[in-house]
Amino acid sequence: MIACLSIPGFELKAALRKQPARSLRPAALAPEAGGEPLIGSVTAAAEAAGVVPRMRLGEALAMCPQLLLVDPDPAAAERDWEEIVRSLEDAGFSVESVALGTAYFETRGVERLYGGLEPALRRALTAVGQQWDARLGAAGRRFAALAAASVAKPGQLLVVRDEEVGQFLAPLPLTLLPLERQRSDELESLGVRRLGQLAGLPGGAVAERLGPDGRRAWSLARGGASARVRGRRPPAELAESLEFPEAIGNELTLRRALGALVETALSRPERRDRFVRKVALSARLVGGGSWRRSLTLREPSAEADRIRVALAPRLSELPAPVLELRIELVELTEPTGRQLELLAAGAEDRTRLSEGLRQVRASTGSGSVCTVVEVAPWSRIPETRALFVPRDD
Repeated sequence: MIACLSIPGFELKAALRKQPARSLRPAALAPEAGGEPLIGSVTAAAEAAGVVPRMRLGEALAMCPQLLLVDPDPAAAERDWEEIVRSLEDAGFSVESVALGTAYFETRGVERLYGGLEPALRRALTAVGQQWDARLGAAGRRFAALAAASVAKPGQLLVVRDEEVGQFLAPLPLTLLPLERQRSDELESLGVRRLGQLAGLPGGAVAERLGPDGRRAWSLARGGASARVRGRRPPAELAESLEFPEAIGNELTLRRALGALVETALSRPERRDRFVRKVALSARLVGGGSWRRSLTLREPSAEADRIRVALAPRLSELPAPVLELRIELVELTEPTGRQLELLAAGAEDRTRLSEGLRQVRASTGSGSVCTVVEVAPWSRIPETRALFVPRDD
């Protein structure tokens, strides 16, 4: 079985973790500086007052004048999520993290260890902790597991057997599907508001009307394709931070601090002869909250100047003066040498392709690299002639 862990509003819960009393009041995650004035996750009290995520700030304050705006704290959210994932891994689960607050893992390898499926899921909930109000859904396919976790109550686990998938998904709303708002409105205008109604339509007609996205949504409404969970690689755990005696807003000073942090991190003995593939830059802001940006290098490198030049433009995105600057070497390559080619031959094409695919996965997450497989080349509908299948190598 594939299990899905879901913690709705995880970033808001992480920001309110140091002030738990505020979680009982109407509160919402404040819009990001420089972005659209749209609020993020909301508490139960704010939702009861009519405030919903992605609502415009002015509309939310007009509907709930006592609404409390919480500054985003992405660094704390990343740190707390890493603790949760590691707790699950310590319990024996191979975890695939897809987003903050959402992760998949398979139970087949640990069911005998804990005495069955439900005891294994209860062990996973215990590893996460009660303070997060986590929800668990389990099914034979990923989307069904995600849907089960979405409708489960806080602290509850919901198991959907293979023979129950169609009946379980039928009454659920279309909001569970990864569809654009325009496509969802188009389906609602046609009277299609539930997954069961979409699954009952001919797949060719849906693909012709809505294109590839509609075809994929139709497939998910019928349970989705079976795909295995790809456990993550252990993180590098290499980080360096620099705390300032007073708030710093000068970009030149921050650039010099960044250069010193990069050189210090690369000189750590734990890195050895490995190259940096993915790096993250975070800061603790003067007004509360934090700021974080991650970057995947086009080609793995261990050159301090190159990494510094790649990260320096991110400093201009800081919304406030900085009290602490931190750099993390998120992902490193294997400790192997690199032999440059002497002639322009095609012997290294396969190696370069594999390296490029690993680079894309590090930047966009697992499941983002697919290959095209022909399944019905005789079909008159282009969208049904081939399928995208996740690439494992």
